[in-house]
Amino acid sequence: MTHTATPAKTYIITFTLLMLLLAATVGVAYMDLGELNLPLAMAISITKTALIILFFMHVRSENKLIGVVACAGFFWLAILLSFAMNDYISRHW
Repeated sequence: MTHTATPAKTYIITFTLLMLLLAATVGVAYMDLGELNLPLAMAISITKTALIILFFMHVRSENKLIGVVACAGFFWLAILLSFAMNDYISRHW
């Protein structure tokens, strides 16, 4: 199995995007958008997570099986979080 080297330009662009998204996260935290605060913050966070997984963890350039395993891990995490939230919501404090 041969591995191709990722150019430094890719890392620099990814890092720059992550810093811009960090600034956007801080900016959204200080703005009062009402009901849109949480969805916007979650969208920014999902975008940052996708960039990190695709480029820094090399899922984009690896075998397709690696991508399937990464997706399966997030699917399992979603199941676990949904069960935890179901338990939390169903309690009568």
